[in-house]
Amino acid sequence: MTRRILAGMLLMSIVAFGPMAFASMEPMAVIQEPIDAVIVILNDPQYKNPETKAVQRSEIWKIVQPMFDFNEVSIRALARNWRQFSEAEKEAFVDVFAQFLGNTYIDKIQGEYHNEQIVYLGQTLYKDEYAEVKTKIVREAVEIPVNYRLRKKGDGQWKVYDIIVEGVSLVKNYRTQFASILKKKKPAQLIEQLNDKLEDQNRRLAGND
Repeated sequence: MTRRILAGMLLMSIVAFGPMAFASMEPMAVIQEPIDAVIVILNDPQYKNPETKAVQRSEIWKIVQPMFDFNEVSIRALARNWRQFSEAEKEAFVDVFAQFLGNTYIDKIQGEYHNEQIVYLGQTLYKDEYAEVKTKIVREAVEIPVNYRLRKKGDGQWKVYDIIVEGVSLVKNYRTQFASILKKKKPAQLIEQLNDKLEDQNRRLAGND
C-alpha cells in the first residue's frame, strides 16, 4: 500500500455518523462534522489494549458503513463489466467488496493513525447531484491532498462514491485490477476470489486481536 493511498484511506475510514444525520447536511458537513466522532474512538484509552481492537473495529465499521454508497462504488469499480453480473452476483459482489474495503482501511487506521491534522479546503457542487469536498492531511512536514466525490441520493443524503488521493482515484485503482481479472475469469470467480481474500483478512485480524 503506497503512502498516498494509505493516507487517503485514513480519511475515508474516519468520516461517519448514522445515516439519518446526513439528510440535511451540505457535502462539506457530511465530511467534516463526523470526523471527530471516530477520532474520539481512535483516541479512547479503553481501546489501547490489543484485546479490544476487535470491538473498536466493529464500532468504527458501524459508523463508517452508512457514509458510503457501496453500490455506487461497486458499479464504478466494475464499469462496463457490471453488466456481465447477474442480479444475485451484483448483490454478492457489493456485499463482499464493502466488507473487504472496510477491513482493509479500518485496519490501516488502527495501525497508522497518529493525530494527523485534517484541513478542510472547500466544496464544489456540480449541478444538483454531484459534489467534491477538498481536504488535506497534514502529518509533520507532509501535506497530502484528499478529495471526496459525493452523489446526492433520492432521499436527499449525500454519500461518498470515490476518493482522490494526490490525484489517484480509489475507484479507478480497483477498476484496473478488476478489469484485468475479468479478462480471464467470470464474475462468479472474481466474487469467489474476493471472498477468499476476505476470509484471509478475517483470520489475520482475529489473530491480531
